[in-house]
Amino acid sequence: MARERSGLWVAASAHWRLYAAELLGTALLVFAGLSVVIFDFGPGSPAAVALHSAFALRLLTGFLFGGTGALIATSPLGRISGAHLDPVLSWAFWLAGSLSALDAALYSLAQFVGAALGAALLPAAWGGVGAAVRYGATLPARAWGAGPAVAGEAAATFALVGGILWFVGHPRLRRFTPALLPPLVALLVAFEAPLSGTSMNPARSFGPALPGDALGALWIYFLGPAAGALGAALVAVRPGRVHVAKVAHHAHDPHGRFHGPAAGSPAARLRGGRGVVDHP
Repeated sequence: MARERSGLWVAASAHWRLYAAELLGTALLVFAGLSVVIFDFGPGSPAAVALHSAFALRLLTGFLFGGTGALIATSPLGRISGAHLDPVLSWAFWLAGSLSALDAALYSLAQFVGAALGAALLPAAWGGVGAAVRYGATLPARAWGAGPAVAGEAAATFALVGGILWFVGHPRLRRFTPALLPPLVALLVAFEAPLSGTSMNPARSFGPALPGDALGALWIYFLGPAAGALGAALVAVRPGRVHVAKVAHHAHDPHGRFHGPAAGSPAARLRGGRGVVDHP
């Protein structure tokens, strides 16, 4: 009995380490990534002066934001948790059969708490410069409105989550997944940001919405990314594959939390329910 209790305690402690690492990783992404946004778009930005191009500035910002995520994914924190850093990516891994529903739910909680903590540091770090751009909060463009912003978020998230699922589902591509993020996020931000600000991540939008007083638009950044991630899972998940639920360190899974066959996964069942004949 004592041995069983000890085994349960070790397993529970290992699980909480995953959630704690995901919380810290998301806090780092939000603080560092939004610091890039504030530096590039805040009043008197030297980057804006140097580039003389809004498109080039968005491209640079997206590359640095994606690069921040890639660095966290390859870090010791990413080795522990897999560095999803995004609730819709965690749920996409659940759809792919590689993550349990409980883990996806607790990852989401950790990501939202981490985003709030990371954003809470921004006012002290950036003061009035950060406040001028609402600490990097995402808002729909006034000229386009909410509908195009939701569509833009769905399309951008479809590309991001679909790309990650495609890479982690192919053993030959898997190790290159972190390298996918900087150029892909750069292109998505460069082209889509004029519609919605390009979040692709409900937690990333939730964090700065608190100090930036932008809670009213949050529904856009929940609905759009959720729809895009669902679509990506339905397209990218193949029953003959294992879509490892990690962005890096794919072979590190001592407790079997991140590997599961896509055959019989929620995505495979949904595809079957639509009468789609799937092949490995």
